[in-house]
Amino acid sequence: MKALISVDMEGISGIVHSSETNPERYDYQRGRELMTAEANAVIAGVLDAEPTADVLVADAHGTFRNLLPEQLDRRARLVRGKPRALNMLAGLDEETDAALFVGYHVRAGEGPGVLAHTMNGEILDVRMTVNAPSEDVRTAGRSLGEIGLNAAMAGHLGVPVVLLSGDDAACAEAAELIPEAVTVPVKEALGMAAAVTLHPEEARDRLRRAAADAVSRRTEIPPLALTGPLDVEVDLASPHTIDLATLVPGVSRTAGARTVAFTAPDYGTAYRLILLLAQLATIRPA
Repeated sequence: MKALISVDMEGISGIVHSSETNPERYDYQRGRELMTAEANAVIAGVLDAEPTADVLVADAHGTFRNLLPEQLDRRARLVRGKPRALNMLAGLDEETDAALFVGYHVRAGEGPGVLAHTMNGEILDVRMTVNAPSEDVRTAGRSLGEIGLNAAMAGHLGVPVVLLSGDDAACAEAAELIPEAVTVPVKEALGMAAAVTLHPEEARDRLRRAAADAVSRRTEIPPLALTGPLDVEVDLASPHTIDLATLVPGVSRTAGARTVAFTAPDYGTAYRLILLLAQLATIRPA
């Protein structure tokens, strides 16, 4: 059995402020330790259920160099650094049996949600519509954040997302898309930088139990698969990023001042184009 654990930082118990998630801020080291400890709890839960499992952990926050390798459970392998294929899901493939999302957050524009955003903050909204018959159109025409985008990429490879943890808003977003998945709210969002949070040790105990349960029930949880061509609209924060985006073949500016659009033949192509648009946002005018 192969499992991929994708670990973000904003949805970790105890974390409420960017000073705990930003490498340039004073409280970042503490945030790294909390993040690593929750990853270890989920690794332990997966191996409680499947002692011989092959467990990959994808560091999925910011630089992708946040988890402390020397403190990570030695039974797992760590994927860290960027750029890399599949971004937050690096290591995922068709042979993976289950994906687990740890420390995730609600999408941009939703809330209250702790540190809500989509990718690097340049993407304000992603709307996706299947323009051909599909077995699963739960995301058709609706806004997607990192939870939906990554869950659908896993589904494109036939992999179910069996567990998600984060604040209550993130768990609610996941439950709408993947109602069969196990969700673990480790804090109740009061705003962008405030929450009622579980004690970190309590959160880890819950995560370990939930991960074991989720992996045990993986065959009962269907992948979130979007099939057929997709019409995609992406709202971007910076006019400069929009200018760069229109240089990509197939991407055009729409009537909306902040919106670009494209049609993708399949979800894998759509996902990679969205990652490219986020990366273009890091290029500043000369």
